[in-house]
Amino acid sequence: MFEILVAGIAIAALIFSRKALNRLRAAEARIAALEAASPPERTTAAAPAVEQPLAPTIVPDVPAEPAAQTPTETPAESAAPPSEAPAVPEAATTPAASPGLEERLGTRWVVWVGGLTLALGGLFLVRYSIEAGLLGPGARIFLGGLFAAALLAAGEWTRRKESISQIAPLPIANIPVILTAAGTAVAFGTVFAAYALYDFLSPAVAFLALGAVALATLAAALLHGPALAGLGVVGAFVTPVLVSSDKPDFWALYIYVAVVTAAAFGLARVRMWRWLAITTIVLGVIWSLVAMGVPGLLSPHAFSVMAGFALAAALVVSGLLFGPEAEPGKIEPISSAALGAYLFAATVMVVAYQHTDPAMVVFAILIAAVIAIAWRTDAAAGALPAAAIFAGLVFLSWAVRGNPEWLVVPGGAMQGVGPEALEGSVAAHLTAALVFAAGFGLAGFLAQGRSSNATVPVIWSAVAVATPLWLLIATYARIAHLDRSIPFAIVAVLLAAAFAYATEQLSRREQRPGQAIAAALFATGTLSALALAFTFALDKGWLTIALALMSLGTAWISLRRPVPFLRWLAAILSVIVVARIGYEPRIAGDDIGTLPIFNWLLYGYGIPALSFWAGSYYLRRRGDDAPLRMVEAAAILFTVLLVFMEIRHFVNGGDVYRADAGLIEVALQVCTMLAMAIGLERLRLRTGSIIHNIGSLVVAAIAGLFIVFGLFLLEMPMLWPNDVGGLVWNKLLLGYALPAVLLLALSYTVAGRRPAAYANTLAGLALVLALTYVTLQIRRFFHGPVLHGGVTTDAEQYVYSLAWLAFGVVLLTVGLIFASQRARLASAVVIGLTVLKAFLFDMSNLTGVYRALSFMGLGLVLVAIGWLYQRILFKRTAPQQVAAE
Repeated sequence: MFEILVAGIAIAALIFSRKALNRLRAAEARIAALEAASPPERTTAAAPAVEQPLAPTIVPDVPAEPAAQTPTETPAESAAPPSEAPAVPEAATTPAASPGLEERLGTRWVVWVGGLTLALGGLFLVRYSIEAGLLGPGARIFLGGLFAAALLAAGEWTRRKESISQIAPLPIANIPVILTAAGTAVAFGTVFAAYALYDFLSPAVAFLALGAVALATLAAALLHGPALAGLGVVGAFVTPVLVSSDKPDFWALYIYVAVVTAAAFGLARVRMWRWLAITTIVLGVIWSLVAMGVPGLLSPHAFSVMAGFALAAALVVSGLLFGPEAEPGKIEPISSAALGAYLFAATVMVVAYQHTDPAMVVFAILIAAVIAIAWRTDAAAGALPAAAIFAGLVFLSWAVRGNPEWLVVPGGAMQGVGPEALEGSVAAHLTAALVFAAGFGLAGFLAQGRSSNATVPVIWSAVAVATPLWLLIATYARIAHLDRSIPFAIVAVLLAAAFAYATEQLSRREQRPGQAIAAALFATGTLSALALAFTFALDKGWLTIALALMSLGTAWISLRRPVPFLRWLAAILSVIVVARIGYEPRIAGDDIGTLPIFNWLLYGYGIPALSFWAGSYYLRRRGDDAPLRMVEAAAILFTVLLVFMEIRHFVNGGDVYRADAGLIEVALQVCTMLAMAIGLERLRLRTGSIIHNIGSLVVAAIAGLFIVFGLFLLEMPMLWPNDVGGLVWNKLLLGYALPAVLLLALSYTVAGRRPAAYANTLAGLALVLALTYVTLQIRRFFHGPVLHGGVTTDAEQYVYSLAWLAFGVVLLTVGLIFASQRARLASAVVIGLTVLKAFLFDMSNLTGVYRALSFMGLGLVLVAIGWLYQRILFKRTAPQQVAAE
């Protein structure tokens, strides 16, 4: 029953399609009548004196040669002069009304449903014949092929009828296209059924038959449009998946893929269908990666990659061989992406086949071809960065294969694992590296000034600089295993000389688009090569220094050549150096040395810090932006880390990874942090830098954390049995007195420039440290070098009160002499604490004469303070008495 319904729908769809075609012909006749009744073209008032030949008369009826006309151009339009537009009838200028529901049903929907139903009807007819046992397998296949041929013939017949009737087909409901697509779908299904269901065809014959259907579909797309092309290209690339074999022949597969790729590229070129070219590239590259790395399949894979690359170069790349026309100086994305996609496949092939010599030869040929094609046409210049990146990845993979310990969790190198430096394909890789470096370098230099687009010479110069550098690094890592190597250092110096020569030559030439940026890039390459020379020639840790110096040099070049990329390069190099110390904070590992100050920490942190400070100075002269702030942040970070690590190294005898810290170390860290915060506060007033502003706050906050958790808790001498040293010159002086002075200086530095609460907090913390120092120093006098434990005597308690009171008086005197309200308020706080101690502790704990002396001395001081405030600070004039008479 279902099959009968399907057949009925198919018949109804054909009837509706025929009626729609009749309506279209009637509409054509009405349009022709309107064109015949339209008035003749008007002549303009400014017509030239010489009479121009008239265009041929437009005849709305059926012409003698309909194939010579298209729906978009008439003979009159093609013969009209370029300066004159053909007259347009008034009826043609009125906007067409939107189609109604009946028109949609009659001209669009029935066509879609009809085409789908025809294809399904053929499949259901085969299914019905199978279930009912009406026909044998051979008859079913024959009828399926006959039905496909009928649909294809109907599609061609309707196409020709529409061409004769001069009615343009609807793009979204093209009857010939849908009939032809249904026919090709039935043809695909029939061939596949003959192979997979009934074993009528061998795998080779089925493969050829399906491929022929796909290619025929692509050929038909020349007449029927992109929809059929999409069906054809998908069917062609899916055909190898449908046909399976116990012994696959990869040569046959890749020859077939090459033929399909050529047909699809040719169709895309003729019809200028970019989407078809992209689809073919993607599917072709996917097929080239199948079974990549299986032994014995290198040759077919190499053929597939090279054939696809050659076809893309010949038919897709603009301005080359049979490709589309190219605009001078314009980089065409499809052209560049096509070459880059097949280079990617070649890269995977080299890695999958473990860098064998044949794979490297194929890869080298494609790299050379990309350079040559980009030299020939600027449209392919976008493939140069891809070529440089893939070359770098290939040599990086080669370097890692020679150093497998890099892929192991740190724990020491694995002796005897991995190939030796001079075995295998080392000679081939060194030759390829030399050829790549020379090719990219020379071509990048010689290409300067050839293009009117500034982007093209910049791309050439970028790959000319970057490719030799990272190839040199990769070969150094593989051959020298990151150890000292004077030969590689000599090569780096020669490379720096070549880059310097290119920079000098470009600077002397007449300015061309992109030349200034190119010269700056070659200058950056000079500094990079010199940095690598130092790295290769010197011991471990110099890479950090070399990169930091390279950042400084780049910043200096950006001052001479104001190229934004150079500022970012300086910032990126600073980030790399910061990441490097995150991997190994000691810079030189175990070879850091034990000599205080003058050790590897001074070089590894000090030289980069100076480089970043100088680099930020050069960058600031051109403005305040993100790269400058990144370099400034790196300068502050390295300065702080230099001081921090040197203190750790000095206090712990060279062991910067020691788990605990003593009072001396914490005190030194606090003092240096406070000193740097003061320096940054001074610096930010001159530069106005937000990084210096934030850096000073962060450093001060770190110092505060050290004070609270280090000096007052973890390293407090009264809480832990630690030796504080001598009677006067001891650790207390460094740990509490000096930080109090520095905090006071910092509070005066920020006074009036930051919120008052911040300055008062610093001053309050300084007061607490000073009072703590006074207290601990008295305890040192009574208890010796170990302040923890012991009995507090009356004399000690009395001396505490007396010292606190004297400290308050000193603060009051300073406040009166220098007219400092902050000092007077601090004095009030200290004296207030002394009063609280006297009434809360001395009254209950002291006995005898000490209690009496404590209160007597406190009372006298308080009275004296009151007298000073009345007579000096808040002096009032007494009113004159008037005689009462």
